[in-house]
Amino acid sequence: MKSDSIHGMWSSRLMFVLAASGSAVGLGNIWRFPYVAGENGGGAFVMVYLACIFLVGIPIMVSEILIGRSARQSPINAMRTAAEASNATSCWQLLGWMGVLAGFMILSFYAVIAGWVLAYIFQLGSGMFTGSSGELAKSAFDGFVGNVWEVLAWFTVFIGITISITARGVSSGLEVAVKYLMPILFFLLVVLVIYAAFTSGHFLEGLQFLFSFDFDKLSWNSVLVAMGQAFFTLSLGMGAIMAYGAYMPKDASIVGTATLIALMDTGVALMSGLVIFPLVFANALESSAGPGLMFITLPLAFGQMAGGQFFGCVFFILVAFAAITSAISLVEPAIAWIVEKLNTTRLIAALLVGGCVWLLGLGSVFSTNIWSDVFIFGEMTFLDTMDYVTNNIILPLGGILIALFAGWILSSKIIDEELVADRWLYPIWQFLTRFIAPIAVSIVFIMALLQD
Repeated sequence: MKSDSIHGMWSSRLMFVLAASGSAVGLGNIWRFPYVAGENGGGAFVMVYLACIFLVGIPIMVSEILIGRSARQSPINAMRTAAEASNATSCWQLLGWMGVLAGFMILSFYAVIAGWVLAYIFQLGSGMFTGSSGELAKSAFDGFVGNVWEVLAWFTVFIGITISITARGVSSGLEVAVKYLMPILFFLLVVLVIYAAFTSGHFLEGLQFLFSFDFDKLSWNSVLVAMGQAFFTLSLGMGAIMAYGAYMPKDASIVGTATLIALMDTGVALMSGLVIFPLVFANALESSAGPGLMFITLPLAFGQMAGGQFFGCVFFILVAFAAITSAISLVEPAIAWIVEKLNTTRLIAALLVGGCVWLLGLGSVFSTNIWSDVFIFGEMTFLDTMDYVTNNIILPLGGILIALFAGWILSSKIIDEELVADRWLYPIWQFLTRFIAPIAVSIVFIMALLQD
């Protein structure tokens, strides 16, 4: 077990909280969580979601952080080191590989959508959607994603931004990015909530949509959705939190920090809903989730509002910041491993990983234009397939295995050393990690496969 990482260290607990929160806060928080909350009982769903966060999400996050901090290495080598120290088989190192692979694959299509966001900053800022109709908003989006060169250009720009940050290392790159991007993100979110409250005329309707306790809409499927959302929104199972944990100060409370990260992540998701739905309801638009909401409905809503050109641009800047802070965490595990394995510089490792992600991402770039009629499985395009394989297979399996390893295999000496500040919570964490978390994630995993 090492005291410091060769890659650098977060300067404080606050920096780790901002970095891990940045990893957790992403596109899914802004366009998916508010919608599924409103459609599944509002406040009733939020209660179930928070229960899932505390019973499943936080225990697994604590497990990832303590493994990463104890080894001070990339997820691949951290799992190998932790297994050796626990007198367990070296096959557990494959769990680290799964996380790195998941982050690599996710970034390859995540960066494509993030590139769309960058493009829409300029489209909203130019006044393109001012006074526009639904048909114009839809045709503008279809025309954009159908233009292979434009999508490729913005995808490349986003990959370039991500790699330029990670290449500078933990202190000069990752920490500097989250130190400025996360506070600005929170500030912009507050500004947009105030804007929605005073200009839409439907703020109370948005509040009711998100927070009214409609237990009639709460079903078994809602519970599964809440559990899946709680697991995936915290960036679990993809190596990012384990990698960031390797740079965490030794004296920081892991349980307290993980809880704060989960609450900040949930807060951003709920505040995003308070921005989005008053605008949607004010213009009697469809509150659908996914690209339709982000790139058609919302630009149309901003186009009908006073000051919409400016605040629409601000909204997409907010989304871009969230995408960047998530992207740098997705690529960090692979970069850290290459630096350790090849004993090379961060710049070379970042360029190597970035180039591979860019090549793999071409399939997702082409999925909305020249390969739009090419299907990998059933009716899934290349982008859909990458999304399905990572979110429905690799991440849940990773979460289950992390819980089992930390709960049953990991040396008690390592756990005692890492949870020394949370000793009174040790029995609770152990019970949740051994029994509740793996069973709950297994149920979501199996049910998702059966539904598909």
